[in-house]
Amino acid sequence: MLVDDDHHRVVLLRQALLDGGHEVVAQLATSDDLLTAVTHHQPDVVLIDVDAPTRDTLESLGQIARDRPRPIVLFAAHSDAETARRAMRAGVSAYVVDGMAPSRLKAVIDVAIARFNEHQALRRELEETKMRLADRRDVDRAKGMLMQRRQLSETQAYEQLRKMAMDRNLKIGDAARSLLAAAELL
Repeated sequence: MLVDDDHHRVVLLRQALLDGGHEVVAQLATSDDLLTAVTHHQPDVVLIDVDAPTRDTLESLGQIARDRPRPIVLFAAHSDAETARRAMRAGVSAYVVDGMAPSRLKAVIDVAIARFNEHQALRRELEETKMRLADRRDVDRAKGMLMQRRQLSETQAYEQLRKMAMDRNLKIGDAARSLLAAAELL
């Protein structure tokens, strides 16, 4: 998907993409609703060519990164360090200053895709780690509650919690949260 307000630049960028074997599924202006366009067209990569990214453009890119993550390449004619930082925080995979050179387009897209994939892998790993830590915390709390209320050893409390999870076809962390929620109600 191409996003550019300059007709001459977008023609060059479109031709460079077509010459590189890419398909352009949509062409928009920076003032268009980018999130809706991404949702509708489902592009593999979003390419934006601007003189300097505006706050609104960066906010739109942040919404895309949050709601419809995909590689985003931002070509800017002018930039400063703060704008570059804001662009990266908004989810831009590749930020190229001094415009777009058709000869470098394939390499830039490849780097953006690789960086995006690495970032997504790190995000998944972080979420999994957070979930494991939450499970561990909740299992420990549930074991402590069982140990206190039923006068069980830690091993016995864990076995009861594990049996409850297996009987209900739940992960042990979910079983622990269910037990803790029930205990709060009582």
